Amino acid sequence: MTQRSFTRVLLYTLIVMIAVVYIAPFVIQVATSVKTNPDATSNPLSLWPNPFSTEAFKTMFGYGDNDYVNFPLWFTNSTVVAVFVTVGRVFFDSLAGYALSRLQFVGRRFLFLAVLAVLSVPGVVLLIPKFLVLQYTGLYNTYGGMILPLIVDAAGIFIMKQFFDTIPYSIEEAARIDGAGVFRTFWSVVLPMTKPALLTLTILSFQGSWNEFTHMLVATEGPEHQTLTTGMAGLFSGAVGSAQQFPLKLAVAMVATIPVAIVFFVFQRRFVAGANAGSVKG
Repeated sequence: MTQRSFTRVLLYTLIVMIAVVYIAPFVIQVATSVKTNPDATSNPLSLWPNPFSTEAFKTMFGYGDNDYVNFPLWFTNSTVVAVFVTVGRVFFDSLAGYALSRLQFVGRRFLFLAVLAVLSVPGVVLLIPKFLVLQYTGLYNTYGGMILPLIVDAAGIFIMKQFFDTIPYSIEEAARIDGAGVFRTFWSVVLPMTKPALLTLTILSFQGSWNEFTHMLVATEGPEHQTLTTGMAGLFSGAVGSAQQFPLKLAVAMVATIPVAIVFFVFQRRFVAGANAGSVKG
């Protein structure tokens, strides 16, 4: 029992140390966001602001004199993109995954292999083609250009297809005997059974679209379509007037992480419970 207790204490100590390593940068970020510029420059790792200041948050929300931070606009643009992309991916990826899993048509296997091929292509390779297509179609520097290229995701199609494969065909056969069509069977019978996959896709889609940077970089120009990622990139790269304003930069970065954290914590319990249920069922 003594040896077991010692092992447990050692294990817990190791876990706490690892947690501290991961949490420490965030704690420093929070502390720095409420410092003054001179204090943040002279004491960058201090956890005690001296003096305590909310000037960074006032500047961020437009109460200070600046022409390089428009946080409300960045936040609004990111929210619009994330909501539309998340809803679109959940719906269209589910449709595509169901079609590849259940419908019999010529070229189905080829399409699935094409989806796998897209997963293996680095996103940076597609930046120039994306830019050319957006310019040719007139979607460059528009909300449509920011949203439409992201509304379907190969990884989401793969996740949904693999999950649909685990659902017995007998459930759909019973629905079709009752007169349900293909879409009604998909929407009312099969889709409600894929909650673990839908929750996974929702979290990944929101997080991915909220943090999307490279696509926004080639799809937009000008301040009116800046998102949090492109806005912060300009801020952190030393936009005019923003040099060495560490409290402002870290305050913007901290607030930008809150929506993703909220989505994760809201869905976390249901996601874990649904995933465990799905694994037991499988």
